Amino acid sequence: MRYEAKPRLYSLIIYMVGFIFCHNFSVAQTPQILLSRPTDHEMTVSILSPSSANYVIKYGTIKGSYSYATQEFLGQANLPSRVVLNDLLPNTKYYYILQYKFPNQSQQNTAEFSFHTQRAKGASFKFTIEADEHLYDKKGIKSLYEICLQNQAIEAPDFMFSLGDMFGDDHTPNETTDADMKDLHLDYLPFLSKITHSIPFYFCLGNHEGENGYYLMQNNGANIATYGTNWRKYYFPNPIPNDFYTGNEISEGFNIGLPENYYAFVWGDVHIIVLDVYRHCDINEKPKNWDWTLGRTQYDWFKKTLEQSNSKFKIVMAHHTRGQGRGGINTARAFEWGGYNGDSGTNYQFDLQRPGWGEPIHQLMVRYGVNLYLQGHDHVYAKESLDGIIYQTLPMASDSTYSLGIIANGDALTGKVLDGSGHINISVNENCMEINYVRAYLPQDTISGLHKNREIADSYIIGNCTVATESEMASTLDVFPNPTNDYFNLVFPENQSEGILRIYDATSKIIYSEKINSSSNHFKVDISPLPSGMMMITYQTKNNFYSTKLIKKN
Repeated sequence: MRYEAKPRLYSLIIYMVGFIFCHNFSVAQTPQILLSRPTDHEMTVSILSPSSANYVIKYGTIKGSYSYATQEFLGQANLPSRVVLNDLLPNTKYYYILQYKFPNQSQQNTAEFSFHTQRAKGASFKFTIEADEHLYDKKGIKSLYEICLQNQAIEAPDFMFSLGDMFGDDHTPNETTDADMKDLHLDYLPFLSKITHSIPFYFCLGNHEGENGYYLMQNNGANIATYGTNWRKYYFPNPIPNDFYTGNEISEGFNIGLPENYYAFVWGDVHIIVLDVYRHCDINEKPKNWDWTLGRTQYDWFKKTLEQSNSKFKIVMAHHTRGQGRGGINTARAFEWGGYNGDSGTNYQFDLQRPGWGEPIHQLMVRYGVNLYLQGHDHVYAKESLDGIIYQTLPMASDSTYSLGIIANGDALTGKVLDGSGHINISVNENCMEINYVRAYLPQDTISGLHKNREIADSYIIGNCTVATESEMASTLDVFPNPTNDYFNLVFPENQSEGILRIYDATSKIIYSEKINSSSNHFKVDISPLPSGMMMITYQTKNNFYSTKLIKKN
């Protein structure tokens, strides 16, 4: 948005949302920034400060140079200000600073941050997904969660998702108050805002958020589901249906409005669809079997979204295939997801239980070519496959035991099941998606040398990413030292310092992948967690492909 002298030309939108609250801020604290709802031409910026302040956002497409600015606007103390930057260019990286002035203090600037608008088809990009943070019940550890977030920041993704069980707490649904739910949501801003100034945040509802259809009907709106919805929307804006996003268009009472609970959008060659498996279950407090449902409206939207999608890759996310229970492909065969009256795959009852709907959720995904389904809930990494769809379960983001999920729920999952804590990242290019499980470790847990923070525990590809043959290489890479023990330096070909670095083992399996955008002419790569032996190093830029061989010694 360009700074103009004529007010009628402004397209700045400023919301002062919600109610005044008090929390643990110090006056000297830098404003907390959370980006959300990125599109091809907009970015929503939420700002929260410990004191009232005057703000200006300056931004542009060149690092350190800001051609555009918002009008100065007032942000009230401890009251989120929500600003929509629009008239942005598609497929463009923007750089920005926030200028702020607290009362009786001089004007200050934040560090320079950045964001990217919607990628064009064929463009390469990365995004990250975490799940089951569980800080509210102390299953998750704050110090490890901070490491998980910083690991994601290092990867510079276009955006990030949480797959739920972040905010809680539904363990005492009748005792949890509105003030409790406010604090449970607000408590995450000091963590997330350390990276969401440059990584837009999306949320997928989990069971412990308490936004259950059964709870919504209780006590004329004075319930955990209403409290949770309003505070979630207050601090963490999710997509609403417009010319970029589709989603839930049904407004709810008790000041909720659009609940922002399910949505879909296209980014590059990927169509991302996020489902809510809880809000429309209104029969039982904890839905069971056929009680569990997307609801007809969400189901029809989901089906229409898949029917109309022409994206090369399709990813579906939900907290779990079934609102309760454990497992991936075993639960995908049953009830509304798979159509059978139980996990055994016999006694098909979908048409009886859902007359007129058509076919179960899994069959819809098979019919319309969904490549990847992501879920949390089970607190363990598991890669399973059913009818050509990969069912990927995520570990906890902050489990300092590294084993809660595999001990409790490992038996409910098949395929490749791994312990640990961390996130996954997905790198997309026009030919494939590469999925990596990136582990997070506390420093004291790496002393033995058996593990290292940011190690790649598993990696796989969807699509056609193949290592080019020697005749297809544009050139060889300059890496040194070679052989090496713990690291190597990659010297970039001229004007080629932005690209994707991959390392393959002797079986052509990807064991390391990183997107690079370096300001210098070389890049140091830590390979100490990787096994020794012969490796193939590839470096793919927009127009060229480079490779070489490297030997890692013991």
